[in-house]
Amino acid sequence: MPTATIAGQEVQINDEGFLTEYDEWNEDVGAELAQNIGIAMTDQHWAVVKFLREDFKEKNQTATTRRVDKVGGFPTKLQFQLFPKKPGKKMSYVAGLPKPHGCV
Repeated sequence: MPTATIAGQEVQINDEGFLTEYDEWNEDVGAELAQNIGIAMTDQHWAVVKFLREDFKEKNQTATTRRVDKVGGFPTKLQFQLFPKKPGKKMSYVAGLPKPHGCV
């Protein structure tokens, strides 16, 4: 599996750049991943990321806009504002989680 140095830390990634090891993520890694895709993290961004990471750890659920809306309480419109164009894919990427099924 390929590796990359992100925020000064060597992490395992897949061919698309998604982290493959849950425990290799931290906020510094998340911030650099966000920067790589042109997102400046705010408290709202971090709240979504925190929900995603907790949900994945507890339920092994990948990010879908519907789940983040219904379970996390972050409306779909807000998700698109925070993570434009492909929010599910971008939220997962920044949170260090697998790419959601169905994302291109």
